[in-house]
Amino acid sequence: MCGIVGYIGHRDSQNILVEGLKKLEYRGYDSAGIAVYSDEGLVVRKAKGRLAVLEGQLCEEPIAGSAGIGHTRWATHGKPSDVNSHPHTDEKQKISVVHNGIIENYLPLKEELTAKGYTFVSETDTEVIAHLLADLYEGDIVAAVRAAVKRMRGAFGLGVLAESEPDKLVAVRMHSPLIIGLGENENFIASDIPAILEHTRDVYILNDGEMAILTKDGVTLTDLEGGSISRDAYRVEWDLETAEKGGYEHFMLKEIFEQPRAYRDTMSPRIDGNRVVLPDVGLTADIIRGIRRIHIVACGTASHAGLVGKSVIEQLTRIPVETDVASEYRYRDPIITSDTLVIVVSQSGETADTLAALREAKRQGARVLAVTNVVGSSVAREADHVILTMAGPEIAVASTKAYTTMLIAFYLLGLYMAQTLETVTPAYVADTLAAMQKLPEQVEALLGKADLMKKVAEQFKTTENLFFIGRGLDYAAVVEGSLKLKEISYIHSEAYAAGELKHGTLALITEGTPVIALATQEALFEKTLSNIVEVKARGAVVLGIANEGHTELSKTANETLYIPRTLPLLTPALAAVPLQLLAYYTSLARGNDVDKPRNLAKSVTVE
Repeated sequence: MCGIVGYIGHRDSQNILVEGLKKLEYRGYDSAGIAVYSDEGLVVRKAKGRLAVLEGQLCEEPIAGSAGIGHTRWATHGKPSDVNSHPHTDEKQKISVVHNGIIENYLPLKEELTAKGYTFVSETDTEVIAHLLADLYEGDIVAAVRAAVKRMRGAFGLGVLAESEPDKLVAVRMHSPLIIGLGENENFIASDIPAILEHTRDVYILNDGEMAILTKDGVTLTDLEGGSISRDAYRVEWDLETAEKGGYEHFMLKEIFEQPRAYRDTMSPRIDGNRVVLPDVGLTADIIRGIRRIHIVACGTASHAGLVGKSVIEQLTRIPVETDVASEYRYRDPIITSDTLVIVVSQSGETADTLAALREAKRQGARVLAVTNVVGSSVAREADHVILTMAGPEIAVASTKAYTTMLIAFYLLGLYMAQTLETVTPAYVADTLAAMQKLPEQVEALLGKADLMKKVAEQFKTTENLFFIGRGLDYAAVVEGSLKLKEISYIHSEAYAAGELKHGTLALITEGTPVIALATQEALFEKTLSNIVEVKARGAVVLGIANEGHTELSKTANETLYIPRTLPLLTPALAAVPLQLLAYYTSLARGNDVDKPRNLAKSVTVE
């Protein structure tokens, strides 16, 4: 996730901006830049790479001025480069913008502005904002920002400077976090508290649809219609390390709670009314109609997303799909032909085994599509097509939001292919998209039940063996749930297809053995309930997870958690959340380092 810092006051802004951006480095970024109002007007410096590159430029050519905005960019629209870095300006460099989030309708806005004669130099959606503001500007930057925001759809946090009004800094929040820091004869904006904690502990936390107009002497809060908002400042009592985590005890917990935003960011730009649109992926109708088989290749958590992806794509398109662990794929001499689509999945885009599988697939003539979270990564560069997940950087080693946004990517891909092949009706696509757009709100409801997972974790913390069971898509979901628990709690955990219990695994169920049973697939609920009865008869302690309304589960399981109802195809995107929370709280209860589990690395770049 990108970082924003802004300052207006009585001090030199350059160093404040750079130091603030350094405090946001933990979020991950691929470029950085600042814009400062100086005696020469608005001056912009920006560069691809680490902040040190930008600092080197500023050492050679410092910018003097007491108002400025800064940004660290995590690329979404356009590869990492100097020109795609923020801040962006209009053609005359009179208005400068930093932006977190996504402008969903940037393409029609760009076409409209191009027709008016505006020239674009970057690949970003953010540059559209700068030109739109220039087009709307009539001497009042606040009015221009309000008018521009009404034209834009999506998630965004904005910081705006206008050369003709150097005494103002304007900020807007819409589904992308933004705070306002309050000082003496100076004020700040930032996307997260660490950026300004050195200078102030008094902040306003903007809500969606709110704007702040900052001068060095004060801050005015309004809604997007100009109505005044009155709010008490919040006093930050955290230390810096805690502040980087947004007040959460660990990055993993923070990233679990960021999933509603990540879901929205991943799906929103790809949904246009009742259809899926993938304009930047390049999968044409002719290409899709020529696909006869699909291989999904990945490692670890990404491979578990692939298990869900297999079911989704096969159900929607009726094209046969194989899943492979990347470390085995190229050694088993897979049958690859020119009508094979190989989908490689990697959070970092640098996973060595997955990259090797990609290269082998291309060597044998396959078309390759990458699902990754990192623009400009090796996987993204070498694949023929890329679907970028919009999870933002993950700091914790155990993946949470990167995994669930991979699921969202597979839902979008499956629907996109199905609507092209006409293997499902337009009404089916519309209904599924409507259900998908409810997922963020449903995840928020599940996060509100974290205390139940904490309670269960306390019961499980002394166990050394634990089992997960499920059928169909529930089995795909519990495989990931089991891995998450193993990764950070170090409990020996196994996931089984519930129908396989009679084929040996019941021998391992003894008095007091914990079993997590996922039963969200309506067509298989009664069969899964029978399996729960089987393990209970042998003394298992069962946590049952099912859809709301299945009260019979609570008569059988020791503890029950109900997830909001959605389409059966989409339940893995909800079921993942309580399983992540269970892993987190169990690890915490056992006194482990949640964010840095032993013997594991975030990105595996060697075989």
